[in-house]
Amino acid sequence: MEFGFTTAAYVVSAVLFILSLGGLSGQESAKRAVWYGIAGMALAVFATLIGPGSGLWLLSLILIAAGGFIGWQVANKVEMTEMPQLVAAMHSLVGLAAVFVGFVAHVEMGRVAGMDDTAKKALEGFAALIAKKDGVEIAILKVEVFLGVFIGAVTFTGSVIAYLKLAGKVTSKAEKLPGGHALNAGAAVLSVICLFWYMGNGGLLPLALMTAAALFIGYHLIMGIGGADMPVVVSMLNSYSGWAAAAIGFSLGNDLLIVVGALVGSSGAILSYIMCKAMNRSFVSVILGGFGGTTGPAMEVEGEQVAIDADGVAQSLEEADSIVIIPGYGMAVAQAQQNVAELTRRLRAKGKEVRFAIHPVAGRLPGHMNVLLAEAKVPYDIVMEMDEINDDFPETDVAIVIGSNDIVNPAAQEDPNSPIAGMPVLECWKAKQVFVSKRGQGTGYSGIENPLFFKDNTRMFYGDAKASLDDLLTKIS
Repeated sequence: MEFGFTTAAYVVSAVLFILSLGGLSGQESAKRAVWYGIAGMALAVFATLIGPGSGLWLLSLILIAAGGFIGWQVANKVEMTEMPQLVAAMHSLVGLAAVFVGFVAHVEMGRVAGMDDTAKKALEGFAALIAKKDGVEIAILKVEVFLGVFIGAVTFTGSVIAYLKLAGKVTSKAEKLPGGHALNAGAAVLSVICLFWYMGNGGLLPLALMTAAALFIGYHLIMGIGGADMPVVVSMLNSYSGWAAAAIGFSLGNDLLIVVGALVGSSGAILSYIMCKAMNRSFVSVILGGFGGTTGPAMEVEGEQVAIDADGVAQSLEEADSIVIIPGYGMAVAQAQQNVAELTRRLRAKGKEVRFAIHPVAGRLPGHMNVLLAEAKVPYDIVMEMDEINDDFPETDVAIVIGSNDIVNPAAQEDPNSPIAGMPVLECWKAKQVFVSKRGQGTGYSGIENPLFFKDNTRMFYGDAKASLDDLLTKIS
């Protein structure tokens, strides 16, 4: 009876997770989709607590309460600008969990193997599951454990490095140790050797050696990726964490973990592929950590950046009929989305056409700008994707860039040695006038100079984005 209820609950949870994932594809359905996910997870946890092999109730409840409290505190303290770092940190925990589960499963296999048949009959939970397996099934379980630990270890260190890069605690530049890909290949070969070694005697040493190699691979892969490509990295690590969860599910014989892990893994991989196409990157090179670096000296940028004040920007906006706003990470840092929304309302009230241009990798997380604009109540129908609006820039009177750099960088088309060469960008420089809201003359997170800032039709609106827009709003009634 317990097993039947747990299975039925897992099926309902899986359906809720699928509905949640599907609902996240649209802004209007996203809030409902989140509640589907919450309901699915609550049901899954409840069914697991009362299902077969359940026990240690007090400890389980204490851990759930502690985890919920920590999650609540983190969610209340983390700003939207820190969401990419938070996501990377969460991925690392999934990877670490997969490593721990794998080692515990290894220990349990050894413990059960040393028991006689009478002792095995008294076992419960995961140990009882192992006791029922024959030689072939144990061999399959060893492969599952090995792969789970490998994927989990890669995900753990890769996510930690992604967090450190996004938080600015390590360099955002692509850096590899001497030997580059040869080191990654050597670690991968060592892991394969350890697999055959582990299958031969099932000892702890090959599993530990593989774990060390996998931890290095995760570290070195992500260190070798430049800051301009971090949104794709976050998405790819999301996929890795899903496959790690699926591997845990196979090891534990938990069907729901397998389904959820496969959903997360496949959806993360698909999103990464879509983003790679949007950036003109090779999907394979993302997995191998082989992009984000230069191939030669970058093109020198000539000219000077010309500043403009709020009065000048306001006058141009009063005269413009068509306006496109391009938000980026700088808008998120300044928390200027509400000011942007108010500027949009005032301009539209004057009969002007105002639209937003969203690059697939704007910000440091997929959908980052969409979430901020939705939070500020910007109408969905004026928020356009890059492919929908790029051809309209030549007929645009004013383009306003707020805290963006790489996604509006002409070097992607003009400089074959640029780290972002070939990446599709928002061609805002084709508008009649371009205003760039930027703190100063720095190159930004990725460290790539932007020729847009030096073009004749570009004016630099220096200052904190929120303060600059506050000033601008006083000029536009």
